[in-house]
Amino acid sequence: MKLWYPFCRMCFRMYLTVTYFGRVYNREHVPDDGPVILVSNHQSFLDPMIVGYGLQREVSYMARDSLFRNPIFGWFIRSVHAFPVRRGEADMRAIKETFKLLKDGKVVLMFPEATRTRDGKITPFKPGLALLAQKAKATVVPVVIDGAFEAWPRTSLVPKPFVPVSASFGKPFLPSEFQNYSAKEFSEIIYARLLKMQKELRIHNNRRPYNYYGEETED
Repeated sequence: MKLWYPFCRMCFRMYLTVTYFGRVYNREHVPDDGPVILVSNHQSFLDPMIVGYGLQREVSYMARDSLFRNPIFGWFIRSVHAFPVRRGEADMRAIKETFKLLKDGKVVLMFPEATRTRDGKITPFKPGLALLAQKAKATVVPVVIDGAFEAWPRTSLVPKPFVPVSASFGKPFLPSEFQNYSAKEFSEIIYARLLKMQKELRIHNNRRPYNYYGEETED
C-alpha cells in the first residue's frame, strides 16, 4: 500500500497532462516537511487531483461524506487519503482527523468555500479554517486552481476533455506570521491573497479575470 499513492499520483499526472494539459506553478512554495495546510478554491471534482499531482509530498483532504456511500468509490478515495466531513455543521470527527494529520507533520488540503463554485468566483471564507491553522501551528499555503470550472462545472455530469487546467501555489504563511491575527482577520487575508493569485493566473492563461467589484476588465 505504500506504493499505491505514488502509483495513483503517476496515473493522475498522465491523465491531467494528456487530457487537460495540466500545469503546476510555484510548487517550491510547499515546504518539504512539517505540517502544512493547503487552502484552495473549489471549482470541480478534479480539484484534489490538480492540487496533489504536482507535489512530491502526499496530500490528505476532506471530502463530503456522501461521496463515501458507494463502497468501491469510498474505498478508493480513502486509499488516496480522503476523509469524510459533514457539510453544514461543525464535524468534530473531521476536525480531530485534521489535527491528527497535522500533528504527524502531514499535508492537508482544505476547501474553505465548502462547496464547488457556481460561477468560477471564490466566495468569502468562514474563520474556522484560520482558527484551525492557528491552533495546529501549521504553515498555510494558498493554492489557486484555474480551468477546472470550465472543464467540469457543477451543472455538468461529466467533465469536458481538452480544457487546459492549472494550479498555482502562493507564498506560504508561517505560523509566526499569523498567530497575532484574529481568525476573521487571517481568513480575510487568505481570501484576498487567493483573489490576487486567481487574477494573475487567469491573465497568464489568457482568460478574462473574474469581475468581483464591478471594475472594468479587458479581453
